[in-house]
Amino acid sequence: MPTLTIYSRPDCHLCDIAKERIDRIRARLSFDLDLVDISHDEDLTTRYGERIPVVSIDGEEVFVYRVNEKVLARKLEAAGARPRGWRDRLRPGGSQNG
Repeated sequence: MPTLTIYSRPDCHLCDIAKERIDRIRARLSFDLDLVDISHDEDLTTRYGERIPVVSIDGEEVFVYRVNEKVLARKLEAAGARPRGWRDRLRPGGSQNG
């Protein structure tokens, strides 16, 4: 399962928008989510500064400032994210219903 990391900080309007978009995708796809507040880490604050939010999948930066939901969903699927509840749709023996 892929890990999506959001580097952000409090009072960041673009960060809030990115998180809302990621929450909508997370309602459909399963992936691990790691929220990193850069304001608690001097090295991260130096590294990212005003260049936030930064979104990465398994360590690879995929978005800075704005998140495109369709592109992010495709990238997550390519990284191994599965639709939520996909295991529930499997029959015993591994084949899909329908």
